[in-house]
Amino acid sequence: MFPSSPMARWSMTSRRSSTPLFLPSSAAVQPRSMDPSKDIGSYGYGSVAWKERMESWKQKQERLHQARNDGGKDWNGDGDDADLPLYDTRNSMDEARQPLSRKVPIPSSLINPYRMIIVIRLVIVCLFFHYRVMHPVHDAFVLWLISVICEIWFAMSWILDQFPKWFPIERETYLDRLTLRFDKEGQPSQLAPVDFFVSTVDPAKEPPLVTANTILSILAVDYPVDKLSCYVSDDGAAMLTFEGLSETSEFAKKWVPFCKKYSIEPRAPEWYFQQKIDYLKDKVVPNFVRDRRAMKREYEEFKIRINALVAKAQKVPEEGWTMQDGTPWPGNNVRDHPGMIQVFLGQSGGLDVEGNELPRLVYVSREKRPGYNHHKKAGAMNALVRVSAVLTNAPYMLNLDCDHYVNNSKAVKEAMCFMMDPLVGKKVCYVQFPQRFDSIDRHDRYANKNVVFFDINMKGLDGIQGPIYVGTGCVFRRQALYGYDAPKTKKPPSRTCNCWPKWCVCCFCFGNRKNKKKVTKPKTEKKKRLFFKKEENQSPAYALSEIDEAAAGAETQKAGIVNQQKLEKKFGQSAVFVASTLLENGGTLRCDSPASLLKEAIHVIGCGYEDKTDWGKEIGWIYGSVTEDILTGFKMHCHGWRSIYCIPKRPAFKGSAPLNLSDRLNQVLRWALGSIEIFFSNHCPLWYGYGGGLKFLERFSYINSIVYPWTSIPLLAYCTLPAICLLTGKFITPELSNLASIWYMSLFICIFATGILEMRWARVAVDDWWRNEQFWVIGGVSAHLFAVFQGLLKVIAGVDTSFTVTTKAGDDEEFSELYTFKWTTLLIPPTTLLLLNFIGVVAGISNAINNGYESWGPLFGKLFFAFWVIVHLYPFLKGLLGRQNRTPTIVIVWSILLASIISLLWVRVNPFLAKTDGPLLEECGLDC
Repeated sequence: MFPSSPMARWSMTSRRSSTPLFLPSSAAVQPRSMDPSKDIGSYGYGSVAWKERMESWKQKQERLHQARNDGGKDWNGDGDDADLPLYDTRNSMDEARQPLSRKVPIPSSLINPYRMIIVIRLVIVCLFFHYRVMHPVHDAFVLWLISVICEIWFAMSWILDQFPKWFPIERETYLDRLTLRFDKEGQPSQLAPVDFFVSTVDPAKEPPLVTANTILSILAVDYPVDKLSCYVSDDGAAMLTFEGLSETSEFAKKWVPFCKKYSIEPRAPEWYFQQKIDYLKDKVVPNFVRDRRAMKREYEEFKIRINALVAKAQKVPEEGWTMQDGTPWPGNNVRDHPGMIQVFLGQSGGLDVEGNELPRLVYVSREKRPGYNHHKKAGAMNALVRVSAVLTNAPYMLNLDCDHYVNNSKAVKEAMCFMMDPLVGKKVCYVQFPQRFDSIDRHDRYANKNVVFFDINMKGLDGIQGPIYVGTGCVFRRQALYGYDAPKTKKPPSRTCNCWPKWCVCCFCFGNRKNKKKVTKPKTEKKKRLFFKKEENQSPAYALSEIDEAAAGAETQKAGIVNQQKLEKKFGQSAVFVASTLLENGGTLRCDSPASLLKEAIHVIGCGYEDKTDWGKEIGWIYGSVTEDILTGFKMHCHGWRSIYCIPKRPAFKGSAPLNLSDRLNQVLRWALGSIEIFFSNHCPLWYGYGGGLKFLERFSYINSIVYPWTSIPLLAYCTLPAICLLTGKFITPELSNLASIWYMSLFICIFATGILEMRWARVAVDDWWRNEQFWVIGGVSAHLFAVFQGLLKVIAGVDTSFTVTTKAGDDEEFSELYTFKWTTLLIPPTTLLLLNFIGVVAGISNAINNGYESWGPLFGKLFFAFWVIVHLYPFLKGLLGRQNRTPTIVIVWSILLASIISLLWVRVNPFLAKTDGPLLEECGLDC
């Protein structure tokens, strides 16, 4: 039995309705309005308060004009000569119109040469393929045909990857304007509420201490506490996670005020105390050193308590875990247990050591029953969406993996600069932050940072319709997840000239009148056409702009389009949740008590709640793939929304990445298999979403994201060709002419120039770019290849593949996991390629030595081809050989290669045997 904890009480389950309800008085969901139209000083909503201010301003200008005409000194007629000048009022209005962010275009000196070289490369690729197709190699026709097919596929993949990067942009936020407009000191904050989602499954793979650091960093963010809630999804129903969360909530009462008092970064204690920096820099408070030492001691004691829980959880009692009141833990059977919700912290119920309120912290474990498809992580996230809608219903949600902590305490405000921007905010479905990682080896051997994708590809997509959703570090608009269409931008009325006489019947006038007739169609007819069109596309028949902002009166105002029966069929049988979906700016219903809200929250996480609804099809995280993030973002973009890519100077979130080669390949295998599943699904970007709001180049990027695993087949064949050419003496190209040499050299120059210019405008280091190229080959001939075959087995034969959660923590020794060797079948194809190419190099050189100097010329092209494969697979070879404390791996490789070459030369030269002038068998034969 776990040690008792003051917060470890069972709240409510769908099975034990008689269990006493635990809900702090603070956790009662306070009725509050989140409607920006009721905020005085907000821009663009036309609230009553703002209209009154505008009316008084107009009256003041009229009195001012009258006073000036009368020559009086009292400008506004109120008897006070000390009135503010006119420009002060105008300046206050200009501040309300100022954007909270701006685009920062790439300098033309960097982007224009990049675009020019792309066009030149495209032309040269066409000329190159013209030469390749028109000059076959007849004595090696099969090898030539395979190489041409592979090269055509590579060219198509390059086009899909390259052209979405045509309009790269960067963005800049104005946090000072956000604070001045919505979070003035001494006044109630007008910032929008945000619900954090943290998902975890197995505490053995995702240690409770890692999850605790993530939660502590969330609770300590620089954001109003009454606007912040944190929901933790425990999909494994582990009592270890529950008790760990209880300990975390107690430690948060000390940690959160310490972070906010001294403005420390990062606010995850494990990483804060590990920093090897001068922690006294910019600190002027005398008590900081003393408080820091005391807090470090408190954290070490907290770690000991967590480690004690982990140690006790290693041996599960035969009768299962029991709680401190003696009742069995409801989650003893992981696959068959009721839904669980526990509110640990909340408004006025969980105060810190200084008496201040803390953000709400809620534990959620959805119901699990045999025979139901629970849809893994996507199903858990949808359960959090419904629970949060019932309890807090914040208009924005931020999801994090349990191993990604908040590294920048102002990250939420950075996202709000886009979401609450008066110019672009209404059409933004989510704000995606790049993934940054800790504890990666200095050389990033297996390209865990993925810098090319996050710093090049995502910036390019941000200039089109926005980045794709990558599964974590993303702030969502709740209404966008509900499947609503993006609000339509109203175009200003076109200016027409009325100077022509009525009798003018010229072609120009007639054309304009004809166009007007086309535009002005009956509204009822247009609505009907729009309704049936959306039904055919399986999209919601109502747009976000058509939904009233208040739940009261929604049925009567939207009768015939949105009715209660249709909403319940779409969102599920919960009147409270359905009513919350109609509140565009969030907020909870005033008529419900905390107890009834909690009962409703238990109801919406039932395993049968999603049956015969649109959850996972049109609403929430989309089902059908292990990479639910790609599908979810794709659906929102098809509804006309756009996303934003935000890269703060200080990384917003940081996480851990698998250091081991096998773990890294298994992670890549999971992503690739998800892309294959999308490729065979109804939501494939190749044929889904036409006629919607998805832009053409944005579709290119989504097609590339689901097609890239198929590149493994031509890549494997292409990497095998060098060894075959060296062993057989054949080659994939004929003898090159001068013109052909120009095409080949031009193509190689364009490839290198594209990479160099790309690195310049994106400010990516050469090492990061090269590691990405290497792992593209390593992953392509291993994980991607297996993903294709597993995807085909799943689609054709129905054979499903189960995945284990990637380990989130390593050993105590730094980078010790990097050198751990774990055998897996994913290592077979790249190992075979390495051996084949090494054997081919040795055989090719020995053959050239035996045949004389004339054979060295054709050999160089084959050797270059083989060394291209070996160099790209070099990180894989290092991971295969493991740790080498004394002799570098490259020395061992070259030693074996050179030893083989020298041995062959020794046999060929034979320096210790005397040479004799005998007859030549080639000339005179046996009858000499």
